[in-house]
This record gives sequence, structure tokens and C-alpha cells, in this order.
Amino acid sequence: MQAAAGQWEVVRKREPLAEVVAHPDTSPELAAKLQLLDEARDFSIAVLHLPDNKSYRSYADLGRDYVVWNVFAAPEFSLQPKQWCFPVAGCVSYRGYFKRDAAIRKSERLQEQGFDVAVGGVAAYSTLGNFDDPLLNTMMGWDDVALVALLFHELAHQVVYVRDDSAFNESFATAVEEFGVARWLESRGELARYEEYQKGREYRQRLMRLVARARTDLGAVYNSVENDEEIRQRKAQRLQQLADDVVTEARDSGKEPSAWLSGRLNNARLISMTLYEGDLPAFRLLLAECDQDIRCFYERARELAAMDADRRAAALGR
Repeated sequence: MQAAAGQWEVVRKREPLAEVVAHPDTSPELAAKLQLLDEARDFSIAVLHLPDNKSYRSYADLGRDYVVWNVFAAPEFSLQPKQWCFPVAGCVSYRGYFKRDAAIRKSERLQEQGFDVAVGGVAAYSTLGNFDDPLLNTMMGWDDVALVALLFHELAHQVVYVRDDSAFNESFATAVEEFGVARWLESRGELARYEEYQKGREYRQRLMRLVARARTDLGAVYNSVENDEEIRQRKAQRLQQLADDVVTEARDSGKEPSAWLSGRLNNARLISMTLYEGDLPAFRLLLAECDQDIRCFYERARELAAMDADRRAAALGR
């Protein structure tokens, strides 16, 4: 019920982009961003062959910082996420709430049950083409390149989506995002901005390698025969090491430390990070095998999506 009410609010507050841009109360900064995103939407159809529909041709001001808040959960001694299942999206490794208080209440109930829990605000999400998703005020604090990347990412979910496989879906969409941003900036002669974007992606990859090593170490800890208290202590030590490593990496890279990874860490926070990029190297290889032909890439991704879960995981591993 809360999801239906929240989605109805998003639908109800949509306004056509042209009307928002022309309205005298619209700031020049917002108008410029919306015009840029409208151009990027045209590009997504003509060059990236993303769906030609009414998604992101409207704007909605929700009057808050995030559209939803996602709750992630995992057992205390496991990196397997708790999953929730829904009619359209299938089973996913998070639960979304349109009100932060509701997300916090859910997280507290899960903590009482012994789960590691994390709650994070989300600026945008895809309804997989079931609704005409609008651009949202929650997205507008990002810089232009990040906004265009988000647009391509969310549209990619309308091309390929596998029920019950969040990691596949998010990694595929991230690969489309990377490819799209490169082509978008090249088409505009903004190679310097592309280099900046690449540096940001490389920094994120370094963080992901730190997370991957921590996950491997924690997996060994959780499979050990030690008692719970010893496992708990070793877990805390490894998570603190990860937090320290993240701060060091940020300092060496001239970045602000990730609040999500340098604070109080637990299994749920690590799971949320790997959803978006766990299979990304495999998708990058698929693009290379397709000689950067995006339509070939989509077809290969659809072939993977049609496999059962075990065959798909094995194929991605190869």
C-alpha cells in the first residue's frame, strides 16, 4: 500500500518538461539541467537505442531529498542478502519506502531479529517501463555528467531485466551507463569531462576492490569453526580495516571519504555496494566482444537473461 501510494504521488506530480522549462518560477539552473537531459534523452534513443517512450519526458518536484529509502539486510554472519519479492520486480535484495520514517522503523525491526541493516536514500528508480517515469527534483543536485549517467542507467533497466537477480540487473545498467556517457561526451567534444568521469569511475573501482577483498576475508571468517564471540570480534576487526582502507584511498586520491563505507560498516552495507558492479567486468568484456556495438551487447545480455540462474552465473564467470 505504501509503495502504491508513493508511486501515485510521483505520477500525480508529473509536468511536461517544456512547461516546466517555460514557467516563470523555474530557476535558470533547473531549466538548463532539464533542457540538457531532454537532449540526452534524444541521444539515448538515436545512439544508444534505448526505449523511445515517454519516460523522462516530464518532471516532478516531490519536495524532499530522496524519492525512496532502501533498506538492506543480511544475517550477522553471512553476506547473503535478505530478499523481498514483489509482483513486478520479482525478488530483490532491498526494500524501498517512500517515507524515511517507515524505512527506519523497518530497519529497527530487522535489527531486533539479529540482522545487519543499512538504510540509504535513493535519488531515482525505474518502473521498468510500466509507468512514464519522470525526472525528479531529487536528482537535480548532481552535476551534469552524473545526471546523464543516471538517465542512461535507469533506461537500461527497460531493455533487459531479470526477475530475482539484482546484481545482474544493476551491473548491466552500469555497463550501459558507462558506454553511454563516453559516447555522449565524445559527441559534444567534451573529452576533458570524459577523462574526469573516467577518473571517478577508476576511483570507485579501487573502492570496489577493497570491498571485494573484505568480502573474501569475511566469508572465510563466517565459515570458520570458532565460537560466535570470536567470529564477531574478527568481523569487527576486518570491517574496521576496510573503513580505514577507504579513508586512506580517499586521501591518496584527493577525494572525500565515502560516508557509506568509512562509517560504521556491516554486512548490509557491503552487499549494497556489490549489487551495482559485481558483474560489471563480465559486461565490459561482452561489449568488447561485440566490438562496442550496443545492439549486439543488448542481444548478448538478453541471451544471458534467458538462462536459468546457475547457467547465467557460470556464463558471467567465464
